[in-house]
Amino acid sequence: MALHLLKLSVGPRDVAELRALQAERRRADPPLRHRTRLFPRRAEEILAGGSIYWVVAGFVRVRQRVLDIREDRMADGSACAALVLDPALVPVEARPVKAFQGWRYLAPEDAPPDVAARPAVPARGLERLPPRLRRELAALCLI
Repeated sequence: MALHLLKLSVGPRDVAELRALQAERRRADPPLRHRTRLFPRRAEEILAGGSIYWVVAGFVRVRQRVLDIREDRMADGSACAALVLDPALVPVEARPVKAFQGWRYLAPEDAPPDVAARPAVPARGLERLPPRLRRELAALCLI
């Protein structure tokens, strides 16, 4: 069974901002990767189908498959690990998470399920909601 990572998304205030930031990174310097100072000791388990679960604005909101873990360099030349990510951000059931530094391992049984894994319930009346509220609900992966 694959092991996952849990990481705070520092900077982006919502999933849309994270998506835009990553799209720019992917365009400017492919492949899409997240650099981290520490190389995961359990890399093989992560590469067996694991994902990085992003905490955005205090909630786990989305995940991305980790495709590779490579040795790399930070902008200042220091050694680091590059987590090569699938560009697709998969919405997950939102869960609150307290702030922490770095990343944490996340056991498969503790990972929130994908939103798409829940039975689809057609929402009615979304068009009557104010645009700002619709945007906020979308950023929370609720609609």
